[in-house]
Amino acid sequence: MTLELFSLIVDDYDVAIAFFTGVLGFDLVEDAPATTTDGRAKRWVVVRPPDGGPGLVLARADGPEQAAAVGHQFAGRVGLFLRVQDFDGTLRRIERAGCDLVRPPRREAYGRVAVFRDPWGNLWDLLGDVD
Repeated sequence: MTLELFSLIVDDYDVAIAFFTGVLGFDLVEDAPATTTDGRAKRWVVVRPPDGGPGLVLARADGPEQAAAVGHQFAGRVGLFLRVQDFDGTLRRIERAGCDLVRPPRREAYGRVAVFRDPWGNLWDLLGDVD
């Protein structure tokens, strides 16, 4: 069994693609026209870390209930955990992109960790290897 994909609600496909590919270094693996279950146009957008692992379906909010969930999918908790090889370089790109650094880098038994808020308000743990 493998967790293949999970959805992240965003407000704009292209802004989300730019963040995930340009700032976090994900690969854009799919960006195709699609339709909702009731026949309206949408896009099927999937980004994935370059070394594999589960991908994110970037789902544009559809309607007021979904729009209200943008940035609040994890109820104020860290809901996404990204382990990177270049912790410092990734952290610099995140900060240059205007993301809030919620908790500065610290060392834990499992490696370096910093908490940041993405452009939509979701909290992430940025994880680096143990030194």
